[in-house]
Formats: sequence, structure tokens, C-alpha cells
Amino acid sequence: MDAVVEAVRPVDGTQDAEAERAAIRDALSELLTRFPEADLLNLDPEQRAFAIERFTAIDVFRRFELDVGKTIVEKAPSAVTALSRLKEVREYVKQNVAAAFRKLRDAGRSLTSGRISKVVQDALRETFEVFEGYAE
Repeated sequence: MDAVVEAVRPVDGTQDAEAERAAIRDALSELLTRFPEADLLNLDPEQRAFAIERFTAIDVFRRFELDVGKTIVEKAPSAVTALSRLKEVREYVKQNVAAAFRKLRDAGRSLTSGRISKVVQDALRETFEVFEGYAE
């Protein structure tokens, strides 16, 4: 798994790169949990789509967390509340991204970088709109 992460997103020392590397690792871990027989170097189309969807959701959440996670923690009345709020955001993003991918599949559209980029932008925007109160 580490070799795949290194090939897909080499270390460059930035926070964004490290967040993406962690998202790739987490997505691949979820993939192997769901598809234990998966060959990471030869994924079938279903496995590939699952990995991309999970990476996208995790990446969106990590971007959100990098931007306002610290503020959410500081503004929460307790550490338990802060963690609960971040978990709520993570689940929202996961469901939002899954719905966007389903919509693409149902429309017969392939996963292109442009479509995935649009999903990321839309999911981030909607997440900030829905959860802006946690950072105030």
C-alpha cells in the first residue's frame, strides 16, 4: 500500500500533499476491508470506482478539516462535542460524495478528472454552507 501511495502522491512536504497521502492510504484501507481479495495493482472497475469515491470523500473532509477543523474544536463547548461535530461532518461528506458518484453512474457518465474535481468543489462548498455554524 505504501508503494502505491508513493507512486500516486510523492512526498513534497506540504500539508495538502500529506493530507492527500493520508486520504489515499485510508481509501485503500477501506477498499481492502470491503474487497479483501483486491490486487492494488490491478483493480477491477468496481474496486477502482470504490477507491476513487472513498478517496474523494476523505480528501474533501481533510480539506475541510485543514481549513476550519481547529476553529471547530476551539468553538465547541467540550472535546467530546468537537469530536462529535467532526464525525458528523465526515459522515455528511461521505454521504454527499457517494450520492454525487451514484448520480454520475446512474446518468451513465464515466469518472473523469473534471467530473471528480466538480464533485470535490461542490462537496466542499456544500459542507462549508451546512456546517459554517460550527466554526462561528
